Amino acid sequence: MQTDIDPRSLIGRKAFDRNGTKIGTIDEVYLDDATGVPEWAAVRTGLFSRDAFVPLEPSELVGDALRVPFERSLIRDAPDFGVGRHLSPEQELQLYHHYGLDVTLPSEFHHPPADPDEPRDFGRLAGD
Repeated sequence: MQTDIDPRSLIGRKAFDRNGTKIGTIDEVYLDDATGVPEWAAVRTGLFSRDAFVPLEPSELVGDALRVPFERSLIRDAPDFGVGRHLSPEQELQLYHHYGLDVTLPSEFHHPPADPDEPRDFGRLAGD
């Protein structure tokens, strides 16, 4: 995903799965504490349902919507940690495992901490 986008501008956008099926609307964006890069979005999956956390990398913006490259069922089954709170490193690791994403290989969006033994801390909300 583009890193030059203001993460607050993602809030309120619609999110779709890999097949183009609507997942819901983005409620919150969570930033990497070390880099400030947007890492996760909490997507409200329905009026009375919960928020599902989705990874922003490898998701992409297509027009005004976020395209998440996973099946809707996998997204809806993601661990629910509630929104408006900081994600702990353990919760963030659970999300990476849920989506089958590799947390050991850095990408342009995933920078390792200065000390490789130090746990990464994610979850600052956009605007915090």
